[in-house]
Amino acid sequence: MSSHANGHQNGDSLSNNTKTAVLAMGCFWAPDGLFGTTKGVLRTKVGYAGGTTENPTYRNIGDHTEVTQVDFDPTIISFDQILRLFWKHHDPTVQMKTQYRSMILYVDPEDKSVAEKSLESEQTRHKRPINTIIAPFKRFYDAEDYHQKYRLRQHTYLHSKLNFKTEECYKTSHVASRLNGYVVGFGGVKQFEEEADKLGLSDDVKTYVRKYVVQYEGSGMMC
Repeated sequence: MSSHANGHQNGDSLSNNTKTAVLAMGCFWAPDGLFGTTKGVLRTKVGYAGGTTENPTYRNIGDHTEVTQVDFDPTIISFDQILRLFWKHHDPTVQMKTQYRSMILYVDPEDKSVAEKSLESEQTRHKRPINTIIAPFKRFYDAEDYHQKYRLRQHTYLHSKLNFKTEECYKTSHVASRLNGYVVGFGGVKQFEEEADKLGLSDDVKTYVRKYVVQYEGSGMMC
């Protein structure tokens, strides 16, 4: 797995106590925003995993699947709580092609049983069998830069205000993860107001982002 940066870019406040979840639930743009605004999540990035093809790309993904890597603080949110969001925001009974299949790739061995119990519990809510694959995480290939924080990138104003020095910041910045979700309504207005100052956002940026949170809150998963 790619190493994680520890920088405190643009108001980031990251914990040294970090766990990782690697999840697939369809197109990776939407879960990138969903988890990016989840309390306890430190940062997210999107990529390809779960297959054997060397060096997959979006155009040549091989037998890999679009996944979202979620780095989180387990003292704030548990792996099981992450999985509850995972189940809630996609239909795991639908049979999808490999690129968009439902997967839980557990990073820590102890997370295997958590994932299995979570699936068993979720199955009781469905008449059809769940198709989600639970497998050990092996390797993560970063998706192309234009996929990282895709929704945030549509806002050139925010891009200019963030003043990221490298593309890597879109994969390592806590602030980027938050804003990427907020601009499509994830997290909601109440949470945004509670943490906007902690994110180090200027008044004009807060005003700009707030408009989109209000407009899109409750819109659900958009890809």
